[in-house]
Amino acid sequence: MKIKHLSVILFLLGLTVVSAAQSLVKTSDIFQRNNADDNVGHLEISQSLMLDSIISRHILANQNLAKVNGHHGMEGYRIQIYNNNNRNAREESNRIHAAFMSRYPDVVSHQLYAEPGYFRVRVGDFRTKAEALKLFQSISREFSGAYIVPDIISFPELNTK
Repeated sequence: MKIKHLSVILFLLGLTVVSAAQSLVKTSDIFQRNNADDNVGHLEISQSLMLDSIISRHILANQNLAKVNGHHGMEGYRIQIYNNNNRNAREESNRIHAAFMSRYPDVVSHQLYAEPGYFRVRVGDFRTKAEALKLFQSISREFSGAYIVPDIISFPELNTK
């Protein structure tokens, strides 16, 4: 009986240590300004603590995603125009990558290597499949093996017009 009580106490103690390690990010901390300018207004955010908890979980999930993938980004789509592991796959992926860049210089392209020996060329950074479909329809004539794949994409540029 003592062992059961001791294990419950140790479990609760461990739970409090883990929950204390994940600090809550408040929305008011995100929007803080450190300007000494007198012309800057004051922003006061009053909202439920549950909303702060949701925002904190979202930030933590994105940080974990960056650790797993090795870079920051968001879930989206790319078009894979080449994927092969034959003997001359590296040279062929270089050729296809160069051909794509010369034909579509405004579209970002990525050469990737995946174990066990696959060389891939993926193009574009699209938030939705519908956005990817527009480019896919135009390049599928030239790159017949192209298809849309889910991927971690770079954050899109904000419109600054």
